[in-house]
Amino acid sequence: MKTATIILGLAALASTLSFRPYHHSESDTPPDSSRFTVMPLVQGLDEPMGMALLPNRNVVIAERKGGVRLYDAQEKQLKTIANLNVFSGIEDGLLGVAADPDFERNHWLYLYYGVGGEKWISHLSRFELKGDQLDLASKKVLLEIPTQRKYCCHSAGYVTFSKGLLYLSTGDNTNAEEIEGHNPTDERPGRELSDDQASTANSNDLRGKILRIKPEADGTYTIPEGNLFPKDGSKGRPEIYVMGCRNPFRVSVDPKNSFVYWGDVGPDTQVPAQEGTMSYDEINQARKPGFFGYPYFLGNNEAFPKYDFATKKEGPKQDPAHPMNLSPNNTGVKELPPAQPAMIWYGKGPSKRWPLVGKGGASAMAGPVYYRDEYPQGSYRLPAYYNGKLFIYDWIRRWIMAVTLDEQGNYVKMEPFLPQLNVVAPMDMQLAADGAIYLLAYGTNWFANNADAGLYRIEYAEGNRNPVADIQVDHRYGAAPLKVHLSAARSKDYDPGDQLTFEWQVGKQTLKGTEVSPTFEKPGVYPVTLTAIDSQGGKGTAAVTIKVGNTPPKVEILSTNNRSFYWDHSRLNYQVRITDREDQKIDPAQTKLSFTYLDYGKDLASVLSGNTHSITLQMKGEKLFLASDCKSCHALATASIGPNLQAIAGKYKDDAVDRLAQKVIKGGSGVWGKYAMSPHPDLSVADAQEMVRYILSLNQKTKALPLSGTLSLNQHSAKNPDGAYVLLARYTDRGAHGIEPLTSREHLVLRNPLLQLEDNDRGTVGVVIATANNGYQSYIRKIYDQTYVAFHHLDLVGIRQIKFRFLSYGEGGQVEIRQDGVSGPVIGKVTIPAGKANVVNGWKEVRTPIQPAKGFHDLYLVFRNPEAAPKQELFYLDWMSMER
Repeated sequence: MKTATIILGLAALASTLSFRPYHHSESDTPPDSSRFTVMPLVQGLDEPMGMALLPNRNVVIAERKGGVRLYDAQEKQLKTIANLNVFSGIEDGLLGVAADPDFERNHWLYLYYGVGGEKWISHLSRFELKGDQLDLASKKVLLEIPTQRKYCCHSAGYVTFSKGLLYLSTGDNTNAEEIEGHNPTDERPGRELSDDQASTANSNDLRGKILRIKPEADGTYTIPEGNLFPKDGSKGRPEIYVMGCRNPFRVSVDPKNSFVYWGDVGPDTQVPAQEGTMSYDEINQARKPGFFGYPYFLGNNEAFPKYDFATKKEGPKQDPAHPMNLSPNNTGVKELPPAQPAMIWYGKGPSKRWPLVGKGGASAMAGPVYYRDEYPQGSYRLPAYYNGKLFIYDWIRRWIMAVTLDEQGNYVKMEPFLPQLNVVAPMDMQLAADGAIYLLAYGTNWFANNADAGLYRIEYAEGNRNPVADIQVDHRYGAAPLKVHLSAARSKDYDPGDQLTFEWQVGKQTLKGTEVSPTFEKPGVYPVTLTAIDSQGGKGTAAVTIKVGNTPPKVEILSTNNRSFYWDHSRLNYQVRITDREDQKIDPAQTKLSFTYLDYGKDLASVLSGNTHSITLQMKGEKLFLASDCKSCHALATASIGPNLQAIAGKYKDDAVDRLAQKVIKGGSGVWGKYAMSPHPDLSVADAQEMVRYILSLNQKTKALPLSGTLSLNQHSAKNPDGAYVLLARYTDRGAHGIEPLTSREHLVLRNPLLQLEDNDRGTVGVVIATANNGYQSYIRKIYDQTYVAFHHLDLVGIRQIKFRFLSYGEGGQVEIRQDGVSGPVIGKVTIPAGKANVVNGWKEVRTPIQPAKGFHDLYLVFRNPEAAPKQELFYLDWMSMER
């Protein structure tokens, strides 16, 4: 696995030809995306890696740290059915799960995992599922694969069945940290763990392969006909079907012709290639057993030069028709089968051959092949449009593609599939017996228990479309007893005339109605599922989790000063008040208070628009970071695949901005030891610098503030007036009754009292953009009788008058300053004369007193001249300034 925040993959293909793909769609028109209903079933999984769909619509989920979970479709609950003792270092752990083809009769599950303890091995084991528990005593070990646990990376570990045969993918398990910009073929003595010729290119090693075996009833296995090497093991391990893989992370088998598809996650090298460097991710197709090139070839059999790690010199490239493994670390055959090229391959930069794949970091995966006639009774089977199409997806780039193949299985074209889906980092995708798609989402950060990790079901409806269920909840956390208001009012149905009814499953209680208010009497974690049912019987579901036992703390910032604006030579008095129901005493160590002046420049209006309680305090660099794939590998303060942001900020100084920005764009390795950083060639230098400045700012030490005091507002200047003073208070409680600690925060934001009128929150006027023709001024115009602009949530405490900058250009009239609405009380009024002044130098200023007011209000400027003709302009306005 090379990244972790990635995409959803949906599977689809259909065919009518036996043992050969059907490649001509019955319809040339893509289906309406509103016919797909996405239903979240489970939230908050801990690194989900794979799933097994059971005949009764239950789903078994494998979590990397060893948890085996069961989603009970009838009870709509998630249960823990086992916890395996696994080694979960590097990328290892519990990696794959599959149900036996005869599961309804034998209840067997197959799991692939790194075995906990000192012995460096992984097991493919069979267990029996008895009720809601995995019977650990029933364990049968089919395969034991020796591994190494000294260096990272690549474990793969996907398990799937086709026609009674079990397919298992294994990663090359080779040192990927010290490759010096080349491929890992280090033949120096003592460096065998850094030589992929000892694993993936070794016919006597099971790593870097796709294995194919036939499980037997007694817990053993036999070798099916047609694997890569003879059954007697004379040329290599007879379990091998495909070799020459780096990290074949997701595998699917065509149910008609048994073609094997997989995404192979590529390396980060500096070796020049036809497009960029030899750092391709691949989508591969094996029509028969074979060698697929690594570590000698990538993509369309482009060859790596022979690199001597001792002399640091490059030698000749190998011939893909006659590859040889002459490494002293090879224990298998020296003469390998001819190398097979990838079907699709792409690097970090834009691809000329496949422009839709995008650019940047990558993690290619292959979804299943779907045939419509495989689901004759499937209520939710995909439309005929997708007959004969393979679905692939990229975990980092967040796309899914439907790939059209010709009748021989050759690539024809690709097209985006449901690009509007917004599930974070899908890890596995399978089709259920009823044709529905199940997606397993890993979540945002690597090696983390992500709140956005979950299980999703996607249904397609050809006739009546299923409704989209949507849950709104007022409290997700609270002390027992906790009364929660649940609303389904935002649920919708795309079919005209459909009436929706709603059914709620709250624990073991069933409720009905659009709005329900259950009370949770005892502490605990309670799943809540909403089922929306339309007039035709179509159903859509959504799920949330209510956690009872810990109340979020309450944080308040009190002040007798104005809470919206700052003025020159002014001060702010404040008091922070924190209360928490469960914490008997507020812990000072868990209280954070900071005060700073943020220079947002002209972005201030977009950052500070709306109620100050809902402000998201993000500089441009933070926004860029959160919108990028960087957050997959770098968390704020916790360990992920790369160093956390606070560690990075602690390592570098402000003078490193330019150097680090180039590293973000070009990628690199070696500084932090384990993983190469993917390049971001599409990122501009300016944006990369903004991201770096944001990261480095995380190490800035701020003086600890008391919970009450007075602050001087003296950091702004005439040259830098467009920022904001921000007082931020945050408290994290201790957690209670088995519920995790909760954090609450409050902001107080003070902005410049001069408000540009074109930055209004709501209005009915036009805006003129600054140009040379108007002296580089932006202002509002098309001001007619009864038009208005509004500014929301302004504190009027201490404001005695407002100054306007106007231009007499039109019939003239009045500005009525109204409180809380266009018909609200008039608290001030100013008259602007008629005229036709010069737009560059004819601007004037006028003041008007306003009635004193307390607290926050919406301010409406209503423009009046009843005698003016309709659509006759009255005047122009530039800004208004709030004055004490």
